[in-house]
Amino acid sequence: MPITVQFATNRALTGPAERLESYSADIVPPTDPAAVTYATAFVADADLTADTVGAITTIQNVASGGFSAQAAGDLADPGRNLLVFIHGFANSFENAITRAAFNTQWLSGANIPGSDTTVVAFTWPSLGKVLSFPVPTADYQSDQVMAGQSGPHLMRFFANLLPLVQAARAKGRRTTLIAHSMGNWALQAGVESWFAHGNGPAALFDEAVLAAADERADSFGFPRNGRLSGLSRLAGHISVYRSSSDRVLDVSRIINGIERLGQRGPDKGSDPTLFPPSIYRLADCSAFRDFDFNFASSHQYYRRSPGVRDDIAAAVAGTRRAGA
Repeated sequence: MPITVQFATNRALTGPAERLESYSADIVPPTDPAAVTYATAFVADADLTADTVGAITTIQNVASGGFSAQAAGDLADPGRNLLVFIHGFANSFENAITRAAFNTQWLSGANIPGSDTTVVAFTWPSLGKVLSFPVPTADYQSDQVMAGQSGPHLMRFFANLLPLVQAARAKGRRTTLIAHSMGNWALQAGVESWFAHGNGPAALFDEAVLAAADERADSFGFPRNGRLSGLSRLAGHISVYRSSSDRVLDVSRIINGIERLGQRGPDKGSDPTLFPPSIYRLADCSAFRDFDFNFASSHQYYRRSPGVRDDIAAAVAGTRRAGA
């Protein structure tokens, strides 16, 4: 049965939005919210056992600057909890959409009441490449720039999502954000842009899951709602999934010259005054080996490890007590 993925993207279009190849790695103007494309993708079933994603079969309900009436109706009354997904580095448009479908499928397979979700993805203009020559870090740095420049578009996406989340919450549904890897770099830009444009606190997410975050470890300590310091004003609870065994983030730390949030968690994360357990949870995933562990997969434990997946599913369902 096809998996439905509602999505928004600030990738510039090179052709009709219904065509997969139209979604480029270029970014739309930050001053034109109507340039952001919203649509519905249908993705074939994934093979969870083989860790493979399904293919995008069709793209429908295309709209500019906001969700179509049909998509908005589906999100406001989803019949299940909502999952918002922001992908990481080296994800093409197709990668981003099929990974969103894969994530909602493994969540529904967790057999935890409330972990079944309707998914909406935000995909920013990643090149979809790991490295190129003669400069091996150029693709990474290009993606990082694009993620950072996506802040105003992500802010507008949040604004469009907010009334739908509120309508779903009125029907007893929770909303969880999962930001993976460099998706957290895009997230900090969106959160900072939200407050920089005069928006106030908003109950946008019940839970924000920051998985293997390729973001500065001191991000929560910035003043004036800088970087991720304002996230607690948009999310009721924040779970930081980190691993000192994440080899990809070891490389990222060298490139950026500063420790990453997903390695040992936030700076001063053990201080309960700065990180009260009622709001923050720091989940150490360093010892998980219940999957095919290697260089690349060490950064994908949030979806590869059955143990971590069950833990995230409990967060999505809201069955884990705060701080646990």
